[in-house]
Amino acid sequence: MACLDFGSIEESFKLVSLKAYLAEFISTLLFVFAGVGSAIAYGKLTEDAALDASGLVAIAICHGFALFVAVSIGATHSGGHVNPAVTFGLVLGGKFKVITGVFYWIAQLLGSTVACFLLKFVTGGLETIQRDLKLKHNCITNPLSWHQRLYLAT
Repeated sequence: MACLDFGSIEESFKLVSLKAYLAEFISTLLFVFAGVGSAIAYGKLTEDAALDASGLVAIAICHGFALFVAVSIGATHSGGHVNPAVTFGLVLGGKFKVITGVFYWIAQLLGSTVACFLLKFVTGGLETIQRDLKLKHNCITNPLSWHQRLYLAT
């Protein structure tokens, strides 16, 4: 069982730690900006069109590239967590100090918030895709069998 190490405030404000917080801020900002920006751009390019599989794949590929770049940016300075859940898991696993984890979370949440404000400013207030996805199978009207659910889960 891993022990939680709370760390110290002095250690959390060293230059190396501050660089790590800045790396997490920038990498999360870029990831959210590129990922959500791709969804906004797709919605703008295909107004009044159905959200099809190719559009979802394009948005997913953009998220994948954005995550690759974000992790590459932060890997040498902070470990490239990008996601607060990753930091939380490392804190719970005892691989990361609690105080440092809290500062990582603050940097990541601020980065994503700033990215959303930048997107709102850059796009003039456009929103992400708000279209209804028409699925053949849903739990209420057309339930899936156990093997169909197993196939979709893998």
